[in-house]
Amino acid sequence: MKQNIGNTERVIRIVVGLAITSLAFIGPASPWALLGLVPVATGIFGWCPPYALLGINTCKHKS
Repeated sequence: MKQNIGNTERVIRIVVGLAITSLAFIGPASPWALLGLVPVATGIFGWCPPYALLGINTCKHKS
């Protein structure tokens, strides 16, 4: 798995994912809030399966 998510996007995914996941514990407690774990996982690993399928890469490569 080659990293295909840039650092800025990784931070945004983790923050948004944690915010969505927090809804499972505070606010409207719904099992759907656990879907926030998906952006957290992709942010931690730096690899997004849909990006890989579509050939999208937001990483900045060193030249």
